[in-house]
Amino acid sequence: MLYLVAGAALGGYVVHKLNRTARAWSPAGIAGRVEDQVADYRAALREFNEDVHDAMRQREAELQSRYDSEGGRPALPGAPPGRSTRPRGAIDAPDMKDGT
Repeated sequence: MLYLVAGAALGGYVVHKLNRTARAWSPAGIAGRVEDQVADYRAALREFNEDVHDAMRQREAELQSRYDSEGGRPALPGAPPGRSTRPRGAIDAPDMKDGT
């Protein structure tokens, strides 16, 4: 009687495992695994993108504070956003005529 019960339990377990394996390798099972992997990949990319944007904003703020504090010049009116508002180049150069 013990062998009968043990055989039935073992048979039930084997059938359960075979059904699980068959479901995992069916088209729906494969699609579910791929969908889970894609969702994980998208979440990782979203997190990476947020980290890059945070670092970019921090660096822009650092550069902005560095260049705003130098020179003490007023900002140029009408400068487009994201561009430097301070004149650069030959505008600041001393007037050197005839070598003097």
